[in-house]
Amino acid sequence: MWRNVQALRQISQRTINTASRRLVNRVSENQKIFQEDNGLPVHLKGGAKDSMLYRTTAGLTLFGTMYAVYYLLVSSMPKKPN
Repeated sequence: MWRNVQALRQISQRTINTASRRLVNRVSENQKIFQEDNGLPVHLKGGAKDSMLYRTTAGLTLFGTMYAVYYLLVSSMPKKPN
């Protein structure tokens, strides 16, 4: 039993130590991008990815609003008798 615990301890330490990697601090680079005065709103300063995400979200919101209004109109009409 104790041998299994020691083996598990060795394996866990080995994977943690070898899995660690060096991370680069890019906060100052991102601060320069987001604080730059180029006339863009903050939610679009990330580039094409942010623009695509913004347009997709706006489109889905518009579609959802239109569908909700349509469903309210259909629900408010009286049913036709058979």
